[in-house]
Amino acid sequence: MHRTWLEPVRDRLVASGLTLEGLVSRSGYSKTRLSELLRGKGYYPGWEITYSVIRALDLPVSPALRLWAAAAEEADKDKDWIKNRIRAVPPPTGEDQPVAHLGLTQAMWQPYTAYARAFLQSEQRARQVVVETYDILWLTWDTATLTPDTTRHAWLLLRSRVLACAPKRPDGRPDLRAAAFSTVVQADIPDLAERLHRIDVQAQFFDTITRLPPDQMDVTILRYLCGIPADAVPGIVGLPPAITHTLDHHARGALHELRPDPETQE
Repeated sequence: MHRTWLEPVRDRLVASGLTLEGLVSRSGYSKTRLSELLRGKGYYPGWEITYSVIRALDLPVSPALRLWAAAAEEADKDKDWIKNRIRAVPPPTGEDQPVAHLGLTQAMWQPYTAYARAFLQSEQRARQVVVETYDILWLTWDTATLTPDTTRHAWLLLRSRVLACAPKRPDGRPDLRAAAFSTVVQADIPDLAERLHRIDVQAQFFDTITRLPPDQMDVTILRYLCGIPADAVPGIVGLPPAITHTLDHHARGALHELRPDPETQE
């Protein structure tokens, strides 16, 4: 989690052309302290020094603060320590969320959360990952808007965050098998033995989905696990409709060969 705000800070420092000496001058902290923060090793930095670097690099404070606080919790920092560090710095004022970023986050909340939930099997954790993704996107918004397609950039960021948090199989693939327990099909089966059999079949099938190439896997999960309409998928993953249709077609063909299942042959 520490890396979620540190890597954008490092990238911004490089892009700015500012030297470490220049950062020392702007932030008011020593070269030793700043070097330790930028390396991301040793102690978890307080918000005061982190804030000074964020401000020196002209990065948005609000998303950085949320990412810093979430990472501090993961670093087992006491809640009082986190609160006290935040209180030691004036709260951000006059900081407006970019309108385009706000529009994207509002439009993508439902599909992004559904995709994250398919892997994480937790509504709360799925929401946390999506919020973290949005904050990272805001923190790096200048870079995101320079990419050929901001929607595509945002989707790839979400995918990377979700897969980083998802449980893993021994071979490193994400583990989707738990999703079989929450499908509507098996939940409607009254016979317990039949339901357990169906869960096993679905678990094996979902496990096969993660063997697909990433884009095919994404389209398949959105279409058949999240129930997203086919015509909405291109706008979510940031790909042209023709390419998305081809990905869906190839994925269904590959899945049918690996593990035939009539539910994917709609």
